[in-house]
Amino acid sequence: MGMASVHRRFKDSVYEQLARIGKATSAPKRLELLDLLCQGPRTVEVLAREAAVTIANASQHLQVLRAARLVEAEKRGLYVEYRLANEEVCDFYLSLRGLAESRLAEVELVTNAYLSERGAMEPVASDELLRRVKKGEVTVLDVRPGEEYRAGHIPGALSVPIGELKARLKELPKNREVVAYCRGPYCVMAIEAVELLRKKGFTAHRLEKSVADLRARGWRVAAGEQS
Repeated sequence: MGMASVHRRFKDSVYEQLARIGKATSAPKRLELLDLLCQGPRTVEVLAREAAVTIANASQHLQVLRAARLVEAEKRGLYVEYRLANEEVCDFYLSLRGLAESRLAEVELVTNAYLSERGAMEPVASDELLRRVKKGEVTVLDVRPGEEYRAGHIPGALSVPIGELKARLKELPKNREVVAYCRGPYCVMAIEAVELLRKKGFTAHRLEKSVADLRARGWRVAAGEQS
């Protein structure tokens, strides 16, 4: 075998392995599962519910991700819990999302159409909201499920899952701006929270950034119960 053939076989083998990541992330639902797992470990049952697929379908997608070494599974009692293999997987997902947002105009068109229909366009710049959050000038609400809050949240944020918000409005000072966040720009829980808060007379805004986004920007992330 000539040297050129040896080089070619080596390069073909390497790119074949790299392509495994592309193949594993080529399905929309698998990307959504990675996004969900960026929030923290989950069982198949929870992932299936959040991604609006059957448990069998979610399990199949997770097996593909696991075969590509992107996720890991651990038996916990009667359930199997899935988690990302490491933080690099979440960084990869965020980079992929950012690339799609910068290169595919359709992402912005779909997002803006949805937000406009809901009247949820955010007039305050994201950097300005982040400054207020970091300075503690606003009440920050984490409206994700409690287990996601405990896995990692913005320091000082209050855990108020979206399903509990209406019953807990009295806990929030009305003379202070509220910033709600959830799982990132395509998560609708914070949009629903802002809609409810504004109807009840609060000045409220949606923070598009997720905990994973902020961690990637160097923010300190807290874990555990709120103090």
